[in-house]
Amino acid sequence: MIQLEARASASRLATWLSPLAALVLTMLGGALLFVILGVDPWQGLRLFLVEPFNGLYAWGELAVKAAPLALCAVGLSICFRANVWNIGAEGQLVAGAIAGGGVALLAGPETWRGYVLLVMAAGMLGGMAWAALTAWLKDRFGANEMLVSLMLTYVIQLLLGYLVFGPWRDPYGYNFPQSRSFDEAALLPKLWEGTRAHAGLALAFAAAAVAWLFLARSYPGFRLRVVGAAPAAARYAGYSPRQALWTSMLACGALAGLAGMGEVAGPMQRLTTSVSPGYGFAAVIAAFLGRLHPAGALVASVVMAALYIGGELAQSRLGLPASIVGVFQGLALALLLLGDTLVRHRIRWRRPAPAAR
Repeated sequence: MIQLEARASASRLATWLSPLAALVLTMLGGALLFVILGVDPWQGLRLFLVEPFNGLYAWGELAVKAAPLALCAVGLSICFRANVWNIGAEGQLVAGAIAGGGVALLAGPETWRGYVLLVMAAGMLGGMAWAALTAWLKDRFGANEMLVSLMLTYVIQLLLGYLVFGPWRDPYGYNFPQSRSFDEAALLPKLWEGTRAHAGLALAFAAAAVAWLFLARSYPGFRLRVVGAAPAAARYAGYSPRQALWTSMLACGALAGLAGMGEVAGPMQRLTTSVSPGYGFAAVIAAFLGRLHPAGALVASVVMAALYIGGELAQSRLGLPASIVGVFQGLALALLLLGDTLVRHRIRWRRPAPAAR
């Protein structure tokens, strides 16, 4: 019989090496998948490991995709550290895009350049409002935050579809489901000329720094971590799980909303039905790959962004389906969970006891 026996203490080195091992095994699994599909594995892996970093424009595209991933992953790290299982960062991202896009549509050619700060604030408030709905249902009725936040994602996506098909649709857009282009005053400034990289990347770094200071160097952050790690000890010390719920959900909603605002006010410059290709869901994997640490979430977001770019290149150059990105993401998450299980447990082989006569 195979049994899992909990270790007395997990190795700190193994804990941090587990994500790296999961990524290496993911690439090996991807190579095997390419062989099965009849694709040269070296050529396939090159699209995921080399091309996303090949040149200034490639780095710009990497920054475009890493920024929303990092913002959502940092926010989710705060939630998960508080033992609040928010799976709705995708919905909060879309809510931020709607709120920020609505304010951006009010700008005109003569609007002052600092108007983009109002667009940013609206995006954060939109994400916070959508996250607050999950927190209220959890706090008031004891609803499962995982299911509620996930289901609300589809509600907000339907609302986005209604807006871009209806009242916010561009009257000169040849009936495409999209808003008109935002004016210059409502757009985020670019970081590098000749690329699409925008200030959202700087916002992601700032968010990671603030989150680290909050979690590691503040008393409220300490209370939040205690509530997540040891609920019984937190209750004995008088720390409020309710406060941890609201703090973590609102922080995650603000960052996810900022990510959505960055998408519509950055590379897209308008609202469409496809604001995000699933950044909020992929950020869950990035948060765990980064060990729920803000700096780790930044690094893991770059890795996830490279997977997105590699998947797009695999579609255009190798003719592979779009689901190849989801395969790599799912494989990485499964191997990470397996590695974490082995870090915290050891495998015991035991012979079954002889049956009694």
